[in-house]
Amino acid sequence: MSRWQVAFLRAALLWLVATGALGLWVTLSPGLSALVRPTHAHMGTIGFFLGMVMGVAFWMLPRPGGIRQTGLEAATFLLLQAGLVLRVAGEPWWRAGGGALPYALFVASGVCLLLAMLTFAYAMSKRVVTLAVVREKGLGRRRAAAQPDE
Repeated sequence: MSRWQVAFLRAALLWLVATGALGLWVTLSPGLSALVRPTHAHMGTIGFFLGMVMGVAFWMLPRPGGIRQTGLEAATFLLLQAGLVLRVAGEPWWRAGGGALPYALFVASGVCLLLAMLTFAYAMSKRVVTLAVVREKGLGRRRAAAQPDE
């Protein structure tokens, strides 16, 4: 497991705990609900769920020919985390009537999150190939030597 894969999984767990803590805070202070409900949802779905899915996918999905995607893993992780932090900082502030700066943070968060998703999709597109492509391009030579065809 690469350090970025570990970072994805640990960050996802932190987002899970943060989501629960924010949920408890809103339960104790219901007046905040309108300001933080969408942020709370994004922390859980993007921070925990999508972060966990991305980390596990980078870790577990086949890497034809043993390719390493450390740069794509790092870019995806950093963009995802930056987008989430910007959203958590900007969205409630913007919803409370904060003006141009929190709106800019909110928009920047969306850009970072979309770029993270595009980077992830590109990385996975390099991994999701048919056996025919692996054989045609000679991507499975190391594995083929260890495991004969069935």
